[in-house]
Amino acid sequence: QVQLVESGGGLVQAGGSLRLSCVVSGQPLSKYAVGWYRQAPGKLREFVAAISWTGGNLYYSDSVKGRFTISRHNDQNTVFLQMNSLQSEDTAVYYCGAGSNKSAWYPRGNYEQWGRGTQVTVSS
Repeated sequence: QVQLVESGGGLVQAGGSLRLSCVVSGQPLSKYAVGWYRQAPGKLREFVAAISWTGGNLYYSDSVKGRFTISRHNDQNTVFLQMNSLQSEDTAVYYCGAGSNKSAWYPRGNYEQWGRGTQVTVSS
């Protein structure tokens, strides 16, 4: 069974940067499309970014477009989320999900497996 572990979160000042990692184990990353979602306190989980199996298709929410970049290295079984120009509104727990179903991953976000999340806190 595939497992996902996020890391790279932390406390950063507004305007700063962080790079999140999502490491996949148990199955080759190449079998999955991957998405990043986030959930702030008192809010629903929301879509952030998604990347297709070979990285040829990238999707971003309007709130992060131009500031965040999603990428993948299948040989390292890792997906990255580079976050620049962070704002206090980006404060949330960030989760990565992996899905092998070509009709379910984006925009539906029906991923087969999720990580436990990593906390990102942006101070203003």
